[in-house]
Amino acid sequence: MNRAPRLYAHRGAAAELPENTLPSFQRALELGADALETDAHLTRDGHVVLSHDPTGMRMCGVARRIADATLEEVQSWDAGYGFIDATGARIHAGKGHRFPTLEEVLRALPEARFNVDAKSRHPEMVPRLLEVLKREKAEERTLVASFDVDTLRRVRRLGYPGKTGLAQAEVWRLVALPRVLHGFVPLRGAAAQLPYRIYGIDLGTRAVVDKCHALGLEVHYWTVNEPALAERLLGVGADAIMTDDPRKIAPVFAARRRAQ
Repeated sequence: MNRAPRLYAHRGAAAELPENTLPSFQRALELGADALETDAHLTRDGHVVLSHDPTGMRMCGVARRIADATLEEVQSWDAGYGFIDATGARIHAGKGHRFPTLEEVLRALPEARFNVDAKSRHPEMVPRLLEVLKREKAEERTLVASFDVDTLRRVRRLGYPGKTGLAQAEVWRLVALPRVLHGFVPLRGAAAQLPYRIYGIDLGTRAVVDKCHALGLEVHYWTVNEPALAERLLGVGADAIMTDDPRKIAPVFAARRRAQ
């Protein structure tokens, strides 16, 4: 694990622009993000669209499930509506922001690396997602993640040549079991994507990172929006950090690279 640590923009530059939109992804890269984290759902007519939530309620004010809507419907929703600034104003409403398809974003950002969290559990979600990644020749630059273990098992079973993360159940097994026991039932993903703290337990430690590295896993921490915390996690050996605010966290990575 000697690769330079990477900064993932969590849903793009979500602190500045509506999350999971092309302008948000572009802004994150401008600010110094090394890769983009995003979330995928499947529309009724089979398109992979990028949205964290299964409905348009929070970000668009539309109480409709993406799974029940066509791509045309989803892309008519105002994805800027849900962005609220520090004053409580909806400063991006009515400015043309929309949820893009995965295909659109891969084509618009052909050099960018992605972490795609497959949220939908529709039977066609995994085949459609893998079909897009293969067609766009984006498998080598895309890590497929999911909280759902069955989703990731299907991704691996279908022979996805790119990397996968660990599902939530796999992460809990990683954390709970002694390292020696993992040799009997090895974990198949490439990266353990962890909250830095959960239920009062600090996971952002050298011991956790060393355990993951010994098992051949990278360690990616989410969601880190404070520079001091980012510095601490990099100090214990984190391979990647996910942030909503690359403007604040990118300078930590830049300073670290200058010092090396």
